[in-house]
Amino acid sequence: MSTSTIDALEITALSKIMDELDYYQLLNIEPSASTSDIRRAFHNSSRTFHPDANLDLTGDLRKQCRQISKRVTEAYCVLRDTRRRLAYDDKRANGTSLRIQIAEARNAHVERRKAERCGATPQGRQFHGKAETDLKAGNLAGAIQNIQMALTFEAGNAGFKAMLEELRERKKAIS
Repeated sequence: MSTSTIDALEITALSKIMDELDYYQLLNIEPSASTSDIRRAFHNSSRTFHPDANLDLTGDLRKQCRQISKRVTEAYCVLRDTRRRLAYDDKRANGTSLRIQIAEARNAHVERRKAERCGATPQGRQFHGKAETDLKAGNLAGAIQNIQMALTFEAGNAGFKAMLEELRERKKAIS
């Protein structure tokens, strides 16, 4: 690709505002974009800004093109993965940053799963812990009661709901 396909002014302008753009804006897609839309946008941007596609650029323009290409790849790596995208969307909604590191996205997913399993609130965790203790002691009725209490503090916790359903099935099987 030659500079006639991409204008030097466009490269310079994008390079200057790149830190102000979120990943969706950088790829020129909507936040509701599908995975295939994201892949298509990445490939289009990559063909436009990849340094190998712009071999005729020199000096600062080549460096700026390389930086844009790296950021486009970063955006794609985050948005193509459902868990990373969810962590990024959470961070973006909180207004904390327009960028996210892959490890940070992974950790956010782990924390969300942990909160689902063990509880997101102190009370939810407390009653979940009591339910686990009751289970180890063979007190199925106590475990059910404690996980129900945990659900009063975290009504939307899918992990607690699944645990309650499993405990009720165990109780039915025993009866």
